[in-house]
Amino acid sequence: MGIVNKRNAVVGWVVLKLGKRAAKKKAQSAVPGPRTGGVAAGTLAALGGALLFWRKKRGGASAE
Repeated sequence: MGIVNKRNAVVGWVVLKLGKRAAKKKAQSAVPGPRTGGVAAGTLAALGGALLFWRKKRGGASAE
């Protein structure tokens, strides 16, 4: 009896299906929803980074 047979193929297929389902649920729970303020936090961080970059670029020559 070989390694590749119908029983092992079915078991592998079921494991892949269940693994994909579990991975999708885990990924969906990891993504912040609109109620947690994920978009607002990202926007605030982007604005803060842009202001910090702009300040460093503008005041770089006058630092010495």
